[in-house]
Amino acid sequence: MEFKKNQTIYLQIADFICENILTHKWPVEEKIASVRELASMIEVNPNTVMRTFSHLQEMGVIYNKRGIGYFVATGAPNKIQEMQKQEFITQVLPEVFKKMELLKLDFSELQKIYQSSKTNGQS
Repeated sequence: MEFKKNQTIYLQIADFICENILTHKWPVEEKIASVRELASMIEVNPNTVMRTFSHLQEMGVIYNKRGIGYFVATGAPNKIQEMQKQEFITQVLPEVFKKMELLKLDFSELQKIYQSSKTNGQS
């Protein structure tokens, strides 16, 4: 896994896990990779993965069955979508709107680009 410099590693791992949940690679109520398995798979310290799991558990995305492992919580996809939607609205869109204004790019042009990307299977 390639890590970005502008975000902590444990949050990037959380994004990776959330993406796997949203794409149904890790379905609701299914067991996910163990701390050691995931640490080995993405080549990080198990303590970093444990911090990620604790973070996701606090958010209600995963839960622990003592002695068995971690599982995707019921309702996790909806929680993830809502959290990521709010993050997108508050952190990403203001920068997009600023750039659109600077480039004099209006929503109709943006909509054409978006529709084109959907028909080309890129969305």
